[in-house]
Amino acid sequence: MKRFKNWLFTTMVLWVMTMGAQAQCAMENTAFKSGEYLSYNLYFNWKFVWVKVGSAALSTVSANYKGQSAYKCSLQTKGNGKLDKFFVMRDTLLSYISQQMVPLYFRKGATEGKHYTLDEVLYDYKGGKCNLRMYRKKDNGQGKWTSDSRSECIVDMLNLFIKARSYDNSGWKPGWKQNVQVADGDGINPGYLEYKGKETIKGDNDVKYRCLKLSYYEYKKSKKKYKELAVFYVTDDANHIPVRIDFNLNFGSAKAYVTGMRGTRSPVTAKAN
Repeated sequence: MKRFKNWLFTTMVLWVMTMGAQAQCAMENTAFKSGEYLSYNLYFNWKFVWVKVGSAALSTVSANYKGQSAYKCSLQTKGNGKLDKFFVMRDTLLSYISQQMVPLYFRKGATEGKHYTLDEVLYDYKGGKCNLRMYRKKDNGQGKWTSDSRSECIVDMLNLFIKARSYDNSGWKPGWKQNVQVADGDGINPGYLEYKGKETIKGDNDVKYRCLKLSYYEYKKSKKKYKELAVFYVTDDANHIPVRIDFNLNFGSAKAYVTGMRGTRSPVTAKAN
């Protein structure tokens, strides 16, 4: 009996150690389901004029990742060929997350302007930590793998966006912040989300929505300060669907406006008209 108790205790300790950062990353999904499809128009600020440069689509489907039940989330942007001589934007973001919202894999291939980069982030949770292998390939063709291991939860940009949709905003007031650690192919950067109140936003589907405004800031080592990279306007209902997204790019600014949505988990009750 004593040996059994010792074995049971050791097994439980090892299980807790194994869960560690993975348990910290886990959360309940309340915002979306498999089959959700969201579409957008993309605009770029060209010499103080907003020009439509293409479209984007965000889809979520059930999938299998290395034998584990997961969600496959992908964001694809497609530029307007007629405007490529002014601005090229071809981004494909792919993220696998577990049914418990734990990040498993991330990939981003981005052509923005004249630059192309490829990022990959591979996650595992052995030893109770979040262990990452990260890869970045620049437009000169050179690539580099790096590794890191943290005791806290690490997310990527798409996983952060997906998880934030399930945040409970019932007690939020303007100024509320959520600190995060965000990985890309080049390393892990500290960042935070900040809630900035409510606004009514009109999509490109001619529907107005009551929205929550969230800004994402990331620390830039070169400038030694935080920079606002994106602003999300999400429906003030259980779905938290992004109606408009503002991007602060290195070479300008862009906006995405929703054009359609289908396969939502809950009724869209945030319509204002």
